[in-house]
Formats: sequence, structure tokens, C-alpha cells
Amino acid sequence: MTTRVGVVTFPGSLDDRDAARAVKLAGGEPVALWHGDKDLHQADAVILPGGFSYGDYLRCGAIARFSPVMETIIAGAKDGLPVLGICNGFQMLCESHLLPGALTRNDHLHFVCRDQRLRVENTDTAWTGDFEAGAEITIPLKNGEGGYVADERTLDELEAEGRIVFRYLERNPNGSRRNIAGLTNAAGNIVGLMPHPEHAVESLTGPTTDGIPFFTSVLKKLVA
Repeated sequence: MTTRVGVVTFPGSLDDRDAARAVKLAGGEPVALWHGDKDLHQADAVILPGGFSYGDYLRCGAIARFSPVMETIIAGAKDGLPVLGICNGFQMLCESHLLPGALTRNDHLHFVCRDQRLRVENTDTAWTGDFEAGAEITIPLKNGEGGYVADERTLDELEAEGRIVFRYLERNPNGSRRNIAGLTNAAGNIVGLMPHPEHAVESLTGPTTDGIPFFTSVLKKLVA
């Protein structure tokens, strides 16, 4: 039976179809989920895609966090449901308090869009098991409010517990503290990151295929 991975569409989502295609290319069955529907339709994992949910009118992800579907996702995530938040989805995870800290306006106050070098710091999550620790990968990045911030105590805890999953290499694109590009929760089933792995799954359109392991990782985790 094919593993089902739900991809949520919010008003303003723009990378939901790309995420669904990445799931399909990895061998999974993408399941379209609607923000106003609490039912996950038997999805085994969920992706919160990039975009500008609700136009980012309040704070990025702050309104989406209260969508009906998020009530089910938050409860499921706390019980072990694998959840991947990409860019705007990462912001939603922080707004939902499933991950600590917050995402703020880029320190240079400009939108950034480029192929970004990253280092893989943690492969013990549901979404990174197919990577090698220390691997350097290239994933597209596009954000205006991607600066990760948290208090020093939280940052120290993330470091000590190995919960920083990705770091920016070469240059920090948005002022994120300690070059943090992605995080996980203590259980390892929730991962949030600013770069877009769904845009690096085919050599024809992506700078690399370095994004595919995100999606193959969760499929293997779910059938293990």
C-alpha cells in the first residue's frame, strides 16, 4: 500500500503542487488537504508548504495557525505524526509552538531568492534519514521573513540537544541566529526549514536533486 503524504493548501499557498509532485517522484501518494477541513484523509504524514498564507497580513503563519486543519495537525504532531514545514510552513510550526523561536524580517530588509548551500546537521529525524551527517547540499531559498530568532537559552538548548537540522553555509542569507536554516522537535517527527527542497527534485528544473531525500526519508520511516 502506497504511503499517503498530505499537502495542505491555504489561501496564498504557492508551493503546494510542487510539494505534491516531490512526494510523487519519491514514490509516495500525495493527498490534497484543504485548510478549512479538519480531516487529514488518512494521510500518514503532512507537509505545510511555502507561500504567503492569508497574505501574511498579521505575521507570517500567524493566521494559518488557527485554520481548522491545523487543530488536527497539531494534535497529530504531538502524537508522532511526521510534519514538514517549508518556508511559510516553518513559520506556521513556530506560530503553533510545535517548534521554538520565530521567523522575522530578513536583516537586510530585502526578499532573497537564490540557490543556497546548507550543511546537514541531524539525520535522526523522520525527514532526514536518507542524508549523511555533515553533507553539504544546495537547495533553493526564497523568503522575505526568514531570519530565525530565539533567546540565548533556547539556542543553547537546541545546540545541546542536536535539534538544529540544517545550517546556512558560505553566507547567512537572512540574519538567522547561529546560521540556523532548519530545526526539529525533540521527538524528531517535526522538521521546519526555510529553503525549499521541493524545488530541488529534478535535474531539469532544480539546481540539484538534493531535495529528494526529504521525501524518500519520510516514506522509509513510515514503512519501517
